[in-house]
Amino acid sequence: AIEGGTEAIAKFVKEVYDASKGQQLTERDKGRLKGIRPIMVEIIIHGLKTCPHPILFPRHCGKRVAAEQYKLFQKGVSKADGYKKMSKHQLGIAFDFAVYDDKGAPTWSKSFHYKYEEVARHFIKVAKERYNVTLIWGGDWTSFVDRPHMQIVE
Repeated sequence: AIEGGTEAIAKFVKEVYDASKGQQLTERDKGRLKGIRPIMVEIIIHGLKTCPHPILFPRHCGKRVAAEQYKLFQKGVSKADGYKKMSKHQLGIAFDFAVYDDKGAPTWSKSFHYKYEEVARHFIKVAKERYNVTLIWGGDWTSFVDRPHMQIVE
């Protein structure tokens, strides 16, 4: 564990990120992304190397079963209930990410919209230029803005 509170964690995250000139998937990340399409994993791996901000992959960020999706629907963080309306996560063509606030804690705050947008635009560019895959970002949606969400356009 890192001692010193959130400021020490933020400094540590920045130092590791700067030292590696990007990120790599951790074993935990790989577990959380298990089941998504291999092309999505490739896009993530390549995109992390030059990502403009360090990110993390929250629980349920990758492929989901209907019961997991339904729980998120009940919380109001998804419009797909997992049964009548399936999520792109259930199809393995979506992933979620989180950015860090200025103190090094994961945040979903609108105050950090700019970080979400920069990361999303980066992944969109990597997907198109390197893999000829079109991604869309949930932050561009108007009826239900979902900043942490990326998905393949099929």
